[in-house]
Amino acid sequence: MTDSQLIRDIKEGNLECYAELIRRYETKILSFVTHLLRQAHLEHIAEDICQETFYKAYKSIHSFRDVEASFSTWLYTIARNSVLSELRKSRHSDVYLDDTLQVPVASAKALPEQVLLRNERELMVRQAIHSLPEKQRSALILREYEQMDYTEIATILDLTVSSVKSLLFRARQSIRGQLETYILDPHLDEAEGMNR
Repeated sequence: MTDSQLIRDIKEGNLECYAELIRRYETKILSFVTHLLRQAHLEHIAEDICQETFYKAYKSIHSFRDVEASFSTWLYTIARNSVLSELRKSRHSDVYLDDTLQVPVASAKALPEQVLLRNERELMVRQAIHSLPEKQRSALILREYEQMDYTEIATILDLTVSSVKSLLFRARQSIRGQLETYILDPHLDEAEGMNR
């Protein structure tokens, strides 16, 4: 059953269909909300905001029109707005990308120096991402972590597709500029080559 069919059934009074929508999107929305909250050290309220998102969506389901946006895009918009509202309440003005990028597990053959270099590079990437303005970070999360297309991101961030592309371009340029010395360091390339 598609999201549109479920929503149609919910609007006709079959409220049990909403549980299916929650099942489909709960993990993704929780992950997205956690990404946005982590650097503000508010990840402990991610589940509450996730539940709040689904509650707000449920209360507004009769005003949802799937000709304007997909349900998932609409839901991510509600989640993002809920997070931003909570951050304003908590006096946290910055929304940061998740800093839990997975550090690759070193093979038994990897030298400790190589592991340290890789860990240092991971830290530098996280710091570069955290320095991005909020909209650039949000666009990057939605594109790279949530694998959304430009149109969905534009809808969630209330921007045009060209603005989203511009945000992502500037975000990547900023990160590249901050990491240029690490990217161009031949010793790091050699160390990575030895791990292959």
